[in-house]
Amino acid sequence: MDVMAKEINVYSDISKNETYMKERLGLDISFDMGYREMIILHRKIQLYYVTGLCDTSVIQKILEVIVQINDNEVDSDAMEEILTNRLVHQQVEKVNSMDEVVDQVLSGLVAIFLDGYDKAYIVDIRNYPGRTPEEPDTEQVIRGSRDGYTENIIENTALTRRRIRDARLRNEMMKIGERSKTDVCLTYIADIANDNLVEFVRKRIKDTEIDGLTMADKSLEEFIIERKWNPFPLVRYTERPDVAANHLMEGHVIVTVDSSPSVIILPTTYFHHLQHAEEYRQSPSFGTFVRWTRFLAVLVSLYLLPLWLLFVTHPELLPKELAFIGPNEEGNIPIIVQILVADIGIEFLRMAAVHTPTPLSTAMGLVAAVLIGQIAIDVGMFSPEVILYVAVSAIGSYVTPSYELGAANKLMKYLLILSTAIFGVAGFIVGFTFNILFLVNLKSLKTPYLWPFLPFNPRAIMHIIFRIPVPYAKKRPSIVHPKNNYRIPTK
Repeated sequence: MDVMAKEINVYSDISKNETYMKERLGLDISFDMGYREMIILHRKIQLYYVTGLCDTSVIQKILEVIVQINDNEVDSDAMEEILTNRLVHQQVEKVNSMDEVVDQVLSGLVAIFLDGYDKAYIVDIRNYPGRTPEEPDTEQVIRGSRDGYTENIIENTALTRRRIRDARLRNEMMKIGERSKTDVCLTYIADIANDNLVEFVRKRIKDTEIDGLTMADKSLEEFIIERKWNPFPLVRYTERPDVAANHLMEGHVIVTVDSSPSVIILPTTYFHHLQHAEEYRQSPSFGTFVRWTRFLAVLVSLYLLPLWLLFVTHPELLPKELAFIGPNEEGNIPIIVQILVADIGIEFLRMAAVHTPTPLSTAMGLVAAVLIGQIAIDVGMFSPEVILYVAVSAIGSYVTPSYELGAANKLMKYLLILSTAIFGVAGFIVGFTFNILFLVNLKSLKTPYLWPFLPFNPRAIMHIIFRIPVPYAKKRPSIVHPKNNYRIPTK
């Protein structure tokens, strides 16, 4: 009979436990499965662990203490109490399910069996391989903290806890994936986050049915948010602990997935993806200027090329003062083809930069800009004005703080370009209207995507347009329906 077919309790006969562990973990095959057996007071003790996920120095200390039992104790009948008192670690748990023992061992914990005892000791001595916290490449700031989340879920929850030393901060750990058993942590502040929101996210996570979350948080997001083919991001990713902590204080919930250096913020709106930590590291006036500049860059990345194409194909729409807009000479290739080829060429360069070793990326950029771009203009393949507007549009997309939002805006830009090229003014108007209506109908966990514009909330709009000084931002965003609306300590 398959041992995985039903729940099996820990055997009091240690030889049966050994047989089970060998079958489930492949002790004779997998080199990284650690196993140690000792005789203490005439009774067998067995340890099971994964060598690459445990702190070997702690294992050695535990073994030393267990061996010393032979020198200091004589009562074998009290072995259970003796072993319980001698396990020198701050986190020791007793479990009675063999499936749970296997899951814990594969998560980096040590399982200890005692002959004649029908429970297993689980000692948490995890020491996952990984890097030290460092500033994320995509969320850099001029002033501010330089630490960032890593691939270690224990370190990530600690980085958040360091910023919110509140007894009401909750970190609920779950295991998702039939085979991967990936650790997933749901984080929220108990007296701020809405209970219905927490329960909804918790249920979505627990209802996830998949063999493994090998792609970590992105795979889990697609189970939590049923986006289907929608390109716009309905959750926000961040690798900065200060950003995550700030959202927790507002009433959001955070989902952390082991092996991922980013966390998921829920729920989010369109304007959450336009925020950046740099705005809050500067004075309110300059932070507002930075925010307006970013809004302008996003609009440029989305509407500049379609609007310029509309003016080129319909120059009668231009006032006399702007009559200079448009190429002076018609090239050998239609303008729409030039725009698409040049913009897709920018995508080629972006993808090449991702896969190019860092020492060579600068040289690749020079080759692309100087040789390819200039030669393409000289041979008449591209108009200089096309290169100008495509470059400005690309810069605008890179200014967008959220990579996911920048990618979605890029797809919408292509839709607008094609509709404008085919149907002219009507195509541009219809494409623009479709884009707005599409965003209006989106929801992230029942949260309107364009809030606070739709539904209209004047107070929240002021917080979107301006970087309000912190002493005047006393209320939490109403969109998350927090239990406690005021960001002031309760007496």
